[in-house]
Amino acid sequence: MNNFIRVPVDLGSRSYDIRIGSGLVSQLGQSLEDLTKQSRVFVVSDTVVWGLHGRVCRQSLTEAGLTLHEFILPAGEASKSWTHLGELLDWLLDCGASRDDVIVAFGGGVIGDLTGLAASLMKRGMTLVQVPTTLLAQVDSSVGGKTAINTAHGKNLVGAFYQPRLVLADTGLLNSLPERQRRAGYAEIVKYGLIDDPEFIVWLEAHGDKVLELQSDYISHAVAVSCRAKARIVAADEREGGVRALLNLGHTFGHALEAANGYGPDLLHGEAVGTGMALALKYSHRLGLMSMAECVRAEQVLTDGGLQTSISQLAGGPYQAPELVEAMKQDKKVRSGHVPLILSKGLGKAFILPNADLMDVQQFLSEELQGR
Repeated sequence: MNNFIRVPVDLGSRSYDIRIGSGLVSQLGQSLEDLTKQSRVFVVSDTVVWGLHGRVCRQSLTEAGLTLHEFILPAGEASKSWTHLGELLDWLLDCGASRDDVIVAFGGGVIGDLTGLAASLMKRGMTLVQVPTTLLAQVDSSVGGKTAINTAHGKNLVGAFYQPRLVLADTGLLNSLPERQRRAGYAEIVKYGLIDDPEFIVWLEAHGDKVLELQSDYISHAVAVSCRAKARIVAADEREGGVRALLNLGHTFGHALEAANGYGPDLLHGEAVGTGMALALKYSHRLGLMSMAECVRAEQVLTDGGLQTSISQLAGGPYQAPELVEAMKQDKKVRSGHVPLILSKGLGKAFILPNADLMDVQQFLSEELQGR
């Protein structure tokens, strides 16, 4: 039980640990020992993850003397919806779930977001455990307590802040990920370097290929550095009143790109964020905030990770600048009609621009779409 990296998230009485290492799912039952008040556990997963890893999860819980109740959803972003949220809550109520019960989100970001929101709503709060199974979820969405579903109006517009009691990031599960999913997750790893850790960018320039190959020491280090960065920011600003907004680097552009694709499979979230970060850095250069040399260097880190930095060549297009700007206006970070952007004054020097000039942003996007 001690062969893992521990990253604490310091939130006072709601503090919890992130555990990072290979084989943690086989120890899930033991890990829940201090959290379970009843001899049962509710697990939410999707068809792909459960088909790959459900047996190990089930065995671990059974060996710990816990009865498993499982709810398996279709894989994909479409499951993060009103319909599936209602189905999940009805199932929990039918099972007689209580606030004393533990619910485990066993999957990627979709499962984590949906299950977390259901946990927050279920009798005003069940005990939530996150077991992220994708690289993106391990370094980002499973940590920090953001939960949400998508609506016809946009991504993650209905949600709540609801912290888990434990996060188990089993890096061994990543071996079953398709290469495209690994690269999508890598975008979020690069993000932490671009926000405020230029030394991590240097490390990724030297070792990013080993991270993507899932070499044990390198993937564990990258996940741990990412989780420590997010834990530090979340501890300082749990509900995104200030500095936590920096974690959205690339996301305002990225969410607009996802919306233009109808959140379909042509564009994964991490792919959209990768291009979104490149756009944020290019726009920073446009405003005279960041040198071209640093902008190019950051783009190279992304392209070395197999990510597309040119919107004119991004899958799911062709995109239209006015459509993207309209989607940006629907972003959940909009305040009093002001659209904030996370921009940069150099590698590791991200900052919040509280009110972007959307006319200029639209002109910038038009030029980028023309390949200028």
